[in-house]
Amino acid sequence: MKDIKILGTGCANCKNTVKLVEEVAAAKGEQIALEKVEDLQKIMSYGVMSTPAVVIDGTVVHAGGVPARSKVEGWF
Repeated sequence: MKDIKILGTGCANCKNTVKLVEEVAAAKGEQIALEKVEDLQKIMSYGVMSTPAVVIDGTVVHAGGVPARSKVEGWF
């Protein structure tokens, strides 16, 4: 099971990123633990300055916009 965090303040792009990750994980049959992180101090603790960002198993894999679907598919 992958531990995935979506870092963002709740903007439209952040919500779209959450939806995209959920859709791709479901389509691939992956079990994920998805957490939305909206606290600015927690977001900055990852060194992220541009949201939305995606953290998988403690590693930032994307920051600054909604990732391409093909990129998300590559994470699984």
